Amino acid sequence: MASTIRVGVVGCGFYAQNHLNSWHELRREGADLTAVCDVDPAKAEAAGGNFGVPHYTDAAKMLDAEKLDVVDIVTRHETHRPLAELAIGKGVAAIVQKPFATTWDDCVAIVDAADKAGIWLAVHENFRFQTPMRHVKRVIDSGAIGRPTWARINFRTGYDIYKTQPYFYNEERLAIADVGIHVIDLARFFLGEVAHISCETQRRNPKVRAEETATMMLRHESDAVSVVECTYGARKLPDPFPETLLEIEGETGAIVVGIGLRMSVTSNGQVSEESIGSPLRSWTSEPWHASQEGAFNACQHFLDCLKRGVPADTSGEDNLKTFALVDAAYKAAEEKRAVEPENWRRKA
Repeated sequence: MASTIRVGVVGCGFYAQNHLNSWHELRREGADLTAVCDVDPAKAEAAGGNFGVPHYTDAAKMLDAEKLDVVDIVTRHETHRPLAELAIGKGVAAIVQKPFATTWDDCVAIVDAADKAGIWLAVHENFRFQTPMRHVKRVIDSGAIGRPTWARINFRTGYDIYKTQPYFYNEERLAIADVGIHVIDLARFFLGEVAHISCETQRRNPKVRAEETATMMLRHESDAVSVVECTYGARKLPDPFPETLLEIEGETGAIVVGIGLRMSVTSNGQVSEESIGSPLRSWTSEPWHASQEGAFNACQHFLDCLKRGVPADTSGEDNLKTFALVDAAYKAAEEKRAVEPENWRRKA
């Protein structure tokens, strides 16, 4: 592709502001935020005015009117498949917000459509792009703790997520599908692919239709084991929201990330500590900064991949492995047994 990448954003709601600000800031690196779209006319007009670009309420009309290189889809999951297939049908690359789609079949259909059309496709799975998690991966890749053999990765908060996203009260799937998917993806990122998963879910908040707590155990193909936890019902103070806390043990050492984004590394009997936070950007704020910067880093990665014509680390095909584990976790909880994740390539 050209050195300038023309970006259209579909969805101008709460979290989409992070995408919009990211693409706007990345203009220095070759991103051109060209147009925005939202079915809510007020949100579309506000985003268009804030970023000085044309706004639309119909994605098809935006794609017909604007010459775009990529569409960033930041909408509800039930709209992901039709919007992604619309972009792919127009020959436009697509970035799809997590969760990739509502069902496994929808996810596979999007990947198949992109494959057949030869269109670049990525999923905006941003936890692995958060600055603290990049620090952890750097330590693992350096060999400082040896081969990872065990981990506990958790996102436990009592932050009122329902205030800005009230539709969470009525979701059929909640904790695992919304935030557990991120933490599962981190387990893959740090310890590799997963052979099987076990899961226990809880609905401790009577106002919520679905599970708001999940405790999962993953056996990785490397024989490592990870415990992955997520809840929106934590009562502990201080609340680390939106930090991901973890412990990873390896053959020769360990990594611990605690509240306040402090990382402790034990390597061959020696202990070192460092802060793994980062300064606020002009448009980020506490407590959301770590998440907001993760969105920026993900967009920056996608921009670089588009310019070089290479797959993203979180390509559609890669994200199927994470989505398969989400489905497997729900099945494991329902059937009270360990479940192997779906492998669509094996069946092809």
